Amino acid sequence: MIIKSEEEITHMRASALLVSNTLAMVAGELRAGITTLMLDQRIHQFICDHKAIPSFLNYHGYPFSSCISVNDVVVHGFPNSKPLKEGDVISIDVGVVLNEWHGDHAYTFCIGEPSTAISNLIRVTKESLYKGIEKAVTGNRVGDISFAIQEHTEKKHGYGVVRELVGHGLGKNLHEDPQVPNYGKRGSGPKLKEGLVLAIEPMINLGKKEVYTDQDGWTVRTKDAKVSVHFEHDVCVRKDQAEILSDYTPIEAAERLNQNLFPSAPVKLFA
Repeated sequence: MIIKSEEEITHMRASALLVSNTLAMVAGELRAGITTLMLDQRIHQFICDHKAIPSFLNYHGYPFSSCISVNDVVVHGFPNSKPLKEGDVISIDVGVVLNEWHGDHAYTFCIGEPSTAISNLIRVTKESLYKGIEKAVTGNRVGDISFAIQEHTEKKHGYGVVRELVGHGLGKNLHEDPQVPNYGKRGSGPKLKEGLVLAIEPMINLGKKEVYTDQDGWTVRTKDAKVSVHFEHDVCVRKDQAEILSDYTPIEAAERLNQNLFPSAPVKLFA
């Protein structure tokens, strides 16, 4: 567990906001007919144009600059040349290295108007992210974050909470301790200290929690082929209220302006 200084947190905020702006750019581009490979190329160029490096490219051999996961793909979806279509649910996960510090977060979009079941899943998953963030304060434990997410998604709404994939610490390394599961017990796990930066990221399935990995060794899918949704923020642990280093505001604004997308409602801390 690596605690960051205020100067280091300033650098991490800049990295996180570059990811936010990258996702906002994507929100303006999304439409039926575009391919995820085209989106990945634009993401790569946008990051490089801002004098940063894509965190994911060549990370443990990952061959793209973003993870774009469509419908039943939970995470680590390979961008490809298949055109997106009306009704597709697309989770886009982006990481950057700016001035040696990582930013890493994700957002889920829907092209066209989704079914009530899917719009509810998107809403609840986004809400659960903020439920978890509310617990990222000094003196709490990782399990308090985990429990809050599981309580809102699985226990309250009956969704499947993925066990195999978790949130994590963030810094000069893309993945640092501690791991942050989306399920767990209150009062369990490492104690949270001020200056700890976490990537909190609920990955929630419409159906059951079970997943499997494709033969490419990366693409994770739901076993029942039902839709999965992924939201992620970069968060700094503080004494009284967690500080969100990333920002969904420009993404949500671009989402509302793009008539091809179904805009998900903003969520606030302590709403």
